[in-house]
Amino acid sequence: MFYLCVSMMFLMWLFAMSVFHSSLGQNSFLRAYSPGNIIIGGLFPIHLKTNRTNTSGPLSCSDYGLKTFLHSQVMIYAISKINLPNISIGYDIYDTCGDVSLALRATLQLLKNQSDPQSCLVPADAQFDLPDPETKVVIGERYSEVSIAVARLIALSSVAQISYASTSELLSSKFKFPTFLRTVPSDKYQTRGITELVKIFHWKTVIIVGSDDEYGKYGSDSLQVNFNNENICIEFVHILSADFTTNNNSMNQTELTELLEKIQNSSAEAIIIFTKDTNAEIILEAAIRHRVNRTWIASDAWSSSSNIAAMQDIELAGEVFGFVLKQKEVPGFKDHVMSMFNGTNNTILRDYQTQHLLSVNQSEEERTQHLASYIDQDESYGVYLAVRVIAEGLRRLLKCNDHRCERRSSFTASELLSEIQKVNFTENNTQIYFNSDGDPSLGYDIVYWNRSEGIIIQTIGEYSPEGKITVPTGLFSHLINDTVSVYNCSKKCQRGQGFTLKGKCCGVCVPCASGEISDGNRSACKRCTDNQYSIAEQRDQCFNKTDEFLLWTDPFSVILSFLAVVGIIATVVFAVLFAVYLKTPIVKAVGGYLCFLELFALLAGFCLTFTFIGKPTEKIHCVGVPLFGIAFTLCISCILANLLQIFLGFKFDLKGKSWIKKLNMPLVVVTIIFGIQLGLSVSWLTKEPPHPDNKSLDQTILYNCKIEPYRYFIAMLVYNAFLGLICFVFAFKGRELPDLYKNASLITISMLMFVVIWIIFLPIYLTLTGKYQPAVQSAAILTSCFSILGCHLAPKCYIMLFRKELNHERAIAEYIRKYYEQKGISVVHS
Repeated sequence: MFYLCVSMMFLMWLFAMSVFHSSLGQNSFLRAYSPGNIIIGGLFPIHLKTNRTNTSGPLSCSDYGLKTFLHSQVMIYAISKINLPNISIGYDIYDTCGDVSLALRATLQLLKNQSDPQSCLVPADAQFDLPDPETKVVIGERYSEVSIAVARLIALSSVAQISYASTSELLSSKFKFPTFLRTVPSDKYQTRGITELVKIFHWKTVIIVGSDDEYGKYGSDSLQVNFNNENICIEFVHILSADFTTNNNSMNQTELTELLEKIQNSSAEAIIIFTKDTNAEIILEAAIRHRVNRTWIASDAWSSSSNIAAMQDIELAGEVFGFVLKQKEVPGFKDHVMSMFNGTNNTILRDYQTQHLLSVNQSEEERTQHLASYIDQDESYGVYLAVRVIAEGLRRLLKCNDHRCERRSSFTASELLSEIQKVNFTENNTQIYFNSDGDPSLGYDIVYWNRSEGIIIQTIGEYSPEGKITVPTGLFSHLINDTVSVYNCSKKCQRGQGFTLKGKCCGVCVPCASGEISDGNRSACKRCTDNQYSIAEQRDQCFNKTDEFLLWTDPFSVILSFLAVVGIIATVVFAVLFAVYLKTPIVKAVGGYLCFLELFALLAGFCLTFTFIGKPTEKIHCVGVPLFGIAFTLCISCILANLLQIFLGFKFDLKGKSWIKKLNMPLVVVTIIFGIQLGLSVSWLTKEPPHPDNKSLDQTILYNCKIEPYRYFIAMLVYNAFLGLICFVFAFKGRELPDLYKNASLITISMLMFVVIWIIFLPIYLTLTGKYQPAVQSAAILTSCFSILGCHLAPKCYIMLFRKELNHERAIAEYIRKYYEQKGISVVHS
């Protein structure tokens, strides 16, 4: 791995040297250097572009940037304010001209301990570590495209790179760029903020202009994803060619003309220019020339550009909104500039004074004020923060206090990188730290180019990393009212119609859909709230939806309630009769005291009918089904215990088989069978109970009890059905027993009815929707209860009242005697 890295460095060095010695000739870098115990590198595009073409030839830089020149001086000024006892901090700053190749050459110079070809002659006993460079940390570069190239190279030596303006989302990948950090937020947050801004203005269609570099491409891609997620129409996306800034290129002029024509003929409400300031300047200059007056959204690369704001007739281009890095003044820097840099001397400053300052026909005071007007409060502050971060990292690494440092100034670049990644301090009431992606915890300011008197770049709000836009009360709403789209359609829509986008973002008036309204006048259709609806004949007003549930006055509810009351009265009457005739044979034949448990379970079943009527609530209406499962299991267990008594009494000799005799314990049988269902239902009510639910329909809100998931519900029904089948089997087998009161036959009928009812009910319940779903549940419960009451218990009450002669032990004995006589005769005949 070591030899691979060294080989790569050597080849890059040869490439850089061969290219630049042939292209630059005797020209050298614009560089500022100051020695020190610790060297901080700097990469700044002091010249904004080069004369690079498709053909080979001398390469030179042009377009001197006063703003970027000041960035380099901010770094020098901030370094001078670092106070580490007995340790001097130096710097090594290069002008990259915003060019990737020049930036790589400068980076190789900063890492000269590794760039020296002689260092690539590795002895046999070499350690597997690259030599540590003199430069321990690098500030820069400004443009994302350049920073990406530098970051790939600088990571080989584990030197920390801190950019003050590169915002490309790609740079957040620590897998690709492990040593890259920045004092500005990622474009991920900026593109989200632009999307939120478009939503606040209710713009429906936009144009995106990006550039063929990492900053423009990744920003444009991210914007497209965000707008598609928000259903905002993108009329078209235009990516500027890589050499767009070369104005004398006829192909670029053609591209610019076509772009302006497309913008002029478009119906877009906002044009987002996500590219560097030099590209934006060309586009807006052409827009002024062609009288293209639109609403522009600026990315952070040019939203505070003093060059563009100072362009002649820039007001004719239209409204400009933009996102800039959090704006704060570098403490004391303006006074430093006004004092002519307080006697500071460095190569870059001398170049400015000799090549640019003396050529301006102004007094010294005017020249100083003119230069001070180029001091920005975003990127300059980013440079200042980068130096502060480095100072804090050094203080941690060298264990310094105000008087001494415990450690000497000899350390590796990777050690400093590790400490910088862990810094956490407060600067100007803002907490500064890096997340795992190397991004800071900072947001953006939202600016507006006020055109009332020239151009004043005015901060109107801020966008936080949490995704919120906050604005002063009244200011933003005023701008929203003033910035109304006039590009889509001159025709007003009728009431109930909304202005919407069809096809390639063409504006048309269409009827609002269900649940939407519009007052016409080219406003978009707006959705009613979830609790409201709109009618087809009048889509200009939202009406409140009515609550839908099984009302007490509903005919179905009246019938169910009447039947439940009849069942309750009948159950109470039966209980009284059974109490009066408790000692008689017929009561003993149905289980004796067990019949009262059976009647109690039926009474509970009839009462639970009322829980399915009315608007559901957690406590009252949603426990009906689980409680019915408990009650009906109690009822069936009593019947099963009674059948077991009859079956064992006639089928087995209990004196000879003691283990069978143990089964003749009705209370134990009831307790075991009932206990299983009780545990199941209690678990249901505790873990996943039925709960009130509401479903918004077209014009109503349906309220019901939601049983979800169905596993407990199905388990309850299956268990009761299993008990019903067991009762049916015992009853069916006992039909031929000498039973005067026909218990077995009647139980067979009632159990058959119960099983059939629930087989029919289950698919109906699972497929039925609407307010009558609980009514079906209630009907199934009533039918089940009446089947037991009518088939099993009602005939006993009839005998008690109207066939009293059968309610005697002698009648039973006579019936049994005749039964066995007939059985004996049939045996003899056989």
